[in-house]
Amino acid sequence: MNFDLSDDQKMLAEQARKMLEEMSPPDRLREIIEAKSGFDPELWSALGELGFLGAAIPEEFGGLSLSLLELAVLAEEMGRSNAAVPFFSSIVLAARTIELAGTQAQKETWLPRLASGETIATFAYGEGPGNITPAGVRCEFANGVLSGTKSPVSDLAIADIAVVLCRTATGPALALVELDQDGVSRQALTSFDELRLHGALTLNNAKAALLDQGDAAAIFDQLLNAAAVITAFEQVGGTEACLYMARDYAMERQIFGRQLASYQAIKHRLANLYVKLELARSNAMYAAWTLVNDRPDQAQAVAAARISALEAFEFGARENLQIHGGIGYTFEANCHFYYRRERLLAAALGNRTHWADRAISALSA
Repeated sequence: MNFDLSDDQKMLAEQARKMLEEMSPPDRLREIIEAKSGFDPELWSALGELGFLGAAIPEEFGGLSLSLLELAVLAEEMGRSNAAVPFFSSIVLAARTIELAGTQAQKETWLPRLASGETIATFAYGEGPGNITPAGVRCEFANGVLSGTKSPVSDLAIADIAVVLCRTATGPALALVELDQDGVSRQALTSFDELRLHGALTLNNAKAALLDQGDAAAIFDQLLNAAAVITAFEQVGGTEACLYMARDYAMERQIFGRQLASYQAIKHRLANLYVKLELARSNAMYAAWTLVNDRPDQAQAVAAARISALEAFEFGARENLQIHGGIGYTFEANCHFYYRRERLLAAALGNRTHWADRAISALSA
């Protein structure tokens, strides 16, 4: 396969990068943190107007009918800028689930509104630490209502609707619930990344509708693979930003009359970061290719992408802090944006052990 983007994909990345650099600079991120909103509505609206939110949504529902790889390209740029928008929750998870499992009426109702950014959605799948599989779900759907608690739920405070992983008398299911109704309560949780807030969703006989087009467990597994690849691209974008930030600071900083970058130890650390970055990028590209082309090795490719991107971003965020020294730990420096996001993404969608187990299971099958 070709491990490079097409000209159209490069153009898409360039357009997204320019817009994000202009609309989501570090000072804007600090404003959002100080406002405790975790959300940039102006940026979200602009993403909808330019068609970025509907990139992978079918044209008949207001999107552009592009592939998962174009969605990954956008995620990489958002990872580079730490954009404070619910792109992952609303588009990568919720919109994709409605497309895969929703009825025609549900798609016609919600996908155009998600593509434009008019409606924000989230995906409520977790029920406490480590529980992200359909087999362990306790939230129950019966007689048209949902009852149970989902936590943590990303971007819950700003969401209008939620797709909920639940169970019925016949097994796992996916349901769609409008959040502005009796029977729904939201509680804010303390989030390590203040640009992506989380909450606990409590459902007490809340009116909901099933997304019943297919095997819910199989659809969730498919969704988890795609989400892990998109997240890997976001982590690649963040890792590359850390590399360039650390390099630029090392070239600018003077220590005992010499550039910090002239010291061999610093050069080696930056070189090690570059190697991890390129390994993660290659694994992410291959995993995306396996999903787009429905290759038989996609399960192990996705696990490899998830693990290598997690390790690269963790290494990059920490090395960036270390190379900056004491100033890197201040709110005025930009290092903390990436360290916070790295820690959050390391815990999202299952940790390293979860994905290592998935890789072993795929190789043993």
